[in-house]
Amino acid sequence: MAKSKEILKHGSAEQLRKDEDFDRNFRQIGGLTALSRLLGFVRDICLAQFIGAGAAADAFLVAFKLPNLFRRLTADGAMTNAFLPVFASVRQTQGRDAALILAVEVQTMLFLVLSAIVILGEIFMPSVIAALAPGFVNNVSLYEATIDLARITLPYLPMVSLVALWAAVTNAHNRFFGGAAAPVILNICLIGGALLIPVIATITPSETISIFTLVMPLCIAVLIAGTAQMMLMQRMLAKIDAQLPYARFTLSDNSKKMWRSFVPAALGAGGLQVNLLIDMVLASLIQVGAISWLYYADRIVQLPLGIIGIALGTALLPQLSKLESEKDKTEVANRIGHSLQIAGFFAIPASVAIIIACEPIIAGLFGYGAFTASDSMMAAAALSAYGVGLIAFVVNKVFQPAFFASNRGGLVLKISLLSVAINITGSLLLMSYLGHVGLALATTIASWAGVIIMGVLLVKEGRLRLSELRKLHPIILASLIMGAVIYALHHVAQIYLADMIAAQLVMMSLIIISGLASYFAVSHWLGTIPPFLFRKLQGARKT
Repeated sequence: MAKSKEILKHGSAEQLRKDEDFDRNFRQIGGLTALSRLLGFVRDICLAQFIGAGAAADAFLVAFKLPNLFRRLTADGAMTNAFLPVFASVRQTQGRDAALILAVEVQTMLFLVLSAIVILGEIFMPSVIAALAPGFVNNVSLYEATIDLARITLPYLPMVSLVALWAAVTNAHNRFFGGAAAPVILNICLIGGALLIPVIATITPSETISIFTLVMPLCIAVLIAGTAQMMLMQRMLAKIDAQLPYARFTLSDNSKKMWRSFVPAALGAGGLQVNLLIDMVLASLIQVGAISWLYYADRIVQLPLGIIGIALGTALLPQLSKLESEKDKTEVANRIGHSLQIAGFFAIPASVAIIIACEPIIAGLFGYGAFTASDSMMAAAALSAYGVGLIAFVVNKVFQPAFFASNRGGLVLKISLLSVAINITGSLLLMSYLGHVGLALATTIASWAGVIIMGVLLVKEGRLRLSELRKLHPIILASLIMGAVIYALHHVAQIYLADMIAAQLVMMSLIIISGLASYFAVSHWLGTIPPFLFRKLQGARKT
């Protein structure tokens, strides 16, 4: 009976099967991403505890920014977006061997170019850091420490980019475990590095300890993580019999097509990351700690963005690439609509909760040790501004694959350039009045502008139906009711829990539990809970 109702809702047994396949991939990617993000919180709690939001934290965040930016552009964006549609098309039209030859050619070029970038970066690192954090130049010890730390982390750049390429190959074979598990390895290694910080601080005389000495374990952990990620992905490739030879110094027509797509894909998919980079550059001009406040706020937003947005985009792109090669626009609209419903169900309440409960969330997670009450207040203000843009950040990950799958990365690039221009303009205007919060708010405004433009284009092309947007209304209602519950609970908790031990952690836990309970209760009443959640529970009961 339940199955019959689902078939009626989805339109056909075939459509239901496709939805179930997609949901299964989404659950696997989302589950591993959730584990990675939770480990990331453990990592950030350690950082907040041991180095707080001062000069040492700012130095590490800037040193890790360049390889981390490439990680997000490749693992979360450009490499997959540019490579996978071409790989899928070649495999369908020319066979699997030709597709693997394409992968080897791309691998060779990627390694050579990025190795050259690493060499140049090591030589010209002082200029790179001066560009990334111009406010550091007047602080000699901070500037020099950041240069030395960045030279340690930079070799991670080719490592993580090769991991992203290999993950794209496995994703094309509907094997998502390796690519989704790689960030878990990074966070485990960084937690290990963070736990060494108090050890070093204890054994090193206080008069000789420096920013470089304190932060160095984190930078070494990055390189260990890159090595472990490469080993994991090689194992995943072996399981599907797709291990790639080390090099192939040719450039076929297929490779040229991929690289022509890569540049606009890299810049286009990285619009949000470029905006966050701009935030960091401008934050260095405000005051020490501003970079860290934005970082900790962004880490909260990255949890739903990673679990929902990135997981949806990763699962969606292979399917859309296949459908676009088959010219099946109707099914493309079905896939995007289905993904949008999942995105809305999780992102809308997350946005409401972050805006309303930003202070207890930041204080409950990071408000200990070297992370002061003032730091919590500053980071919470930035989190509230990012929270307004969370829905746009997530939907962006749903809409972009539709353009990349149809080989229109250039259009995404134009939209992203417009978004970056809006962010720069907004940042320069707002930072004078709102400080670091103005930077976060400008990023939010720019992201919403990009998503609205993409949404309008998809509707005009018939790849998105307006009826899908109307289905979000009950989700919005359930989210607002949840928001009222946690708002009231927050104010009551402030009165009765203020003197309790670990009051911040208890308050955050109560808000999260009550928010989830109220949202799912109202969603169940309204009938908006995605069916795959029920299917998962039913499968668990059967086993």
